[in-house]
Amino acid sequence: MGNLDGKVAFITGVARGQGRSHAVTLAAEGAAIIGVDICEDIPSNGYPMASRDELDETVALVEAAGGKMVAAVADVRDFHALKAALDAGVEQFGRLDIVLANAGIATMAFRELTIEEDLEMWTDVLDVNLVGSFHTAKAAIPHLIEGGRGGSIVFTSSTAGLRGFGGLQGGGLGYAASKHGIVGLMRTLSNALAPHSIRVNTVHPTAVNTMMAINPAMTAFLENYPDGGVHLQNPMPVSMLEPQDISATISYLVSDAGRYVTGVTLPVDAGFTNKL
Repeated sequence: MGNLDGKVAFITGVARGQGRSHAVTLAAEGAAIIGVDICEDIPSNGYPMASRDELDETVALVEAAGGKMVAAVADVRDFHALKAALDAGVEQFGRLDIVLANAGIATMAFRELTIEEDLEMWTDVLDVNLVGSFHTAKAAIPHLIEGGRGGSIVFTSSTAGLRGFGGLQGGGLGYAASKHGIVGLMRTLSNALAPHSIRVNTVHPTAVNTMMAINPAMTAFLENYPDGGVHLQNPMPVSMLEPQDISATISYLVSDAGRYVTGVTLPVDAGFTNKL
């Protein structure tokens, strides 16, 4: 018996990294998975996005964990495509209980940008991280309410959603602004959905060992951030967390063990936000 037997989870950005880890973790605990990923590069982003092959690999890993998964290629910036993918999954599995708005990008750069590049980075980060989170919630909430069983929404924010850092460029500013904006979205929805027993929370990871954190553009940004050597270190003796560290926290939040936890900004950060 798993903690999530019979439940269905919708996860964005599921092809690799944290999204894949969440899918496999929740599947091992009994949940069926509806997952989407863009499977296409975003030119301003500076590092490759996940591929269709990686999405297929996630499906195989979920199945190896004993779960079932419906996967689709969809861009969270496209509400109608996202909704169609979710609706198809709900039609197949018959319900929706858990929503993980995980998809995100971080378009950091350490070079002089044209104003066009700077504005494009700002817009793309906000559209994926914040608008995409809104689209995810907007598509999912009717299913959660209609189910009448309550539910759980978890938005992936960041330590940059609780503290002010990111530099002067559009990508870094957009990342901080979007991750702060997710907190406002969460807090408002947690109040609005509480009468339906739908809980809404955010998780705030420090750096996690995924492509977002280890790509060359991000590495250069972090190495050249003012006082970066000290300023951006975790107090606990770990340089990066693993995706499973975040999945374990999400597993608690979406399970019955967290049934009265809502409106919470939960850092999973080795003490990072407490230090700043």
